[in-house]
Amino acid sequence: MVNVLDAHALMAYLNAEPGCLLVRQMLSEATQGGPQLLMCSVNLGEVYHTTQRRHGLGKLPELDAVLAKLPIQMLPADVPLAKEAAAFKATKKMSYADCFAAALAKLRGGRIVTGDPEFREVEAEIPIAWLPHASDTPAGPPAPQASGQDPAAK
Repeated sequence: MVNVLDAHALMAYLNAEPGCLLVRQMLSEATQGGPQLLMCSVNLGEVYHTTQRRHGLGKLPELDAVLAKLPIQMLPADVPLAKEAAAFKATKKMSYADCFAAALAKLRGGRIVTGDPEFREVEAEIPIAWLPHASDTPAGPPAPQASGQDPAAK
């Protein structure tokens, strides 16, 4: 099965937040021929804007270096994906960016990896791998920085 990461999942991994251990496991499995990891460029944009807002523009080159090592296939928002995302937005109470993750999972027959409760809107239609919340589990060790090892190699 294909796993589609939303911004919440990637941010959990990058910031050692609850759920990072599950994302780290998925990264490792993808490196070893396990389920493919996909992410829409719209959701990647969320990661960039959140990182810049929290840490400043100077943090983006480090983010680029970390992302370059991850086994995540970044996909553009093409017309069929945009139409499917628009259909979700028209019928569900979700952010437009989250609609792109849902649309990608639907079109690719995958499941969404997230901890974002907005995705409850689509869980009857699309499988979801729910990441734990802060009250459920400890965050785990921090994700490697750009100068560290490839996170999926662990």
